[in-house]
Amino acid sequence: MAEENITNSEQGKDEYEIDLLQLLSNLWDQRRKIVKWCICGAVIGIVVAFSIPKEYTTEVKLAPESSDSGNRAGGLGALASMAGISIGSSSGSDAVYPVLYPDVVSSVPFITGLFDVEVRTSGSDPKEMTVEKYMTTETRGPWWGYITRLPGMLFSLFKSKEEVAGDHKLDQFQLTQSETRLLDALRGSIETSVDAKTSVVSIKVVAQDPLVSAMLADTVVARLQEYITAYRTNKARQDLEYAQKLNEEARVNYFEAQQRYADYLDRNQSLSLHTAQTTRERLQNEATLAFNLYNQTAQQVQLAQAKVQETTPVYAIITPATVPVRASAPRKMFILIGFIFLAFVACSAWILFGKSSVKMFRERLGSSSKPSDSKPVETAEQ
Repeated sequence: MAEENITNSEQGKDEYEIDLLQLLSNLWDQRRKIVKWCICGAVIGIVVAFSIPKEYTTEVKLAPESSDSGNRAGGLGALASMAGISIGSSSGSDAVYPVLYPDVVSSVPFITGLFDVEVRTSGSDPKEMTVEKYMTTETRGPWWGYITRLPGMLFSLFKSKEEVAGDHKLDQFQLTQSETRLLDALRGSIETSVDAKTSVVSIKVVAQDPLVSAMLADTVVARLQEYITAYRTNKARQDLEYAQKLNEEARVNYFEAQQRYADYLDRNQSLSLHTAQTTRERLQNEATLAFNLYNQTAQQVQLAQAKVQETTPVYAIITPATVPVRASAPRKMFILIGFIFLAFVACSAWILFGKSSVKMFRERLGSSSKPSDSKPVETAEQ
């Protein structure tokens, strides 16, 4: 039995080798057709590669300062960071961790806040415009995009057009269709990622103009810093405003008490009555108390100002925004190789399996049509 199994396995290997050699022989016999298909694929790949507009990517890397609550983790946080686990940033009162920065950048208020940012195009004829105008008038897509949008454009002719008033203001709660399309396009051109080990934030901005890409990336970083700074210093700034309010009230009360004491002294210089002396001491004590309160509130204002400065985060810009020199997309060589490979695979599949499948399908159709053709003849003979 063992010898028979060995013999059967050897026969199977021989048949597999024969089938593989037969397939390779069929491909070699049809090599001219394969070359023609590959040439057609190369032509299509070249057309596609040069039809896609160039895009430039600007990347900015920044390292945010860790909050005090994160530093309390000590050696445990350092060991967790070495292992790729961040536990320090999640233990504390700070609710906007670096891992949430991508959600902040992609939020509707943040993206719509970029619509009015002024940018400038590069080239011999630079133009200054807002991001909204640049995205709607200066960006273009491949030619087949117009073909895919043609049914929607035709369908929109039969729909009631969206009326927009001349003094229309952006409403983040209720965006129009054009504003929603602009929001999606701008959101897709901004990518934010955070390294789990180092907490380094990477912001990439893609645009069809290199100068616009760099300017928009710099603006996104600045707006993100302003947002995080405003969030972290919000409580401290509220305390500062309250301390300044108390200080101003204490200052007014002190000046009024001091003025009342001075006026009383001017009116009662020669009086030696005990009632006058008591009133003078009372006014003097009120002025002294008002001064002490004013002095304390002034110290509280200084402490609140120091607290605001202490809670203000510091960002280290590792990679600043620079105007890209080379386009990041499209990768013409990869597109060309991809279409050539697809043409080779498609032609090989047609040669090896397509012809036989079509032949079998036709034979089945022919065999199924013969009985239906013979039935009228039999009835006629009867």
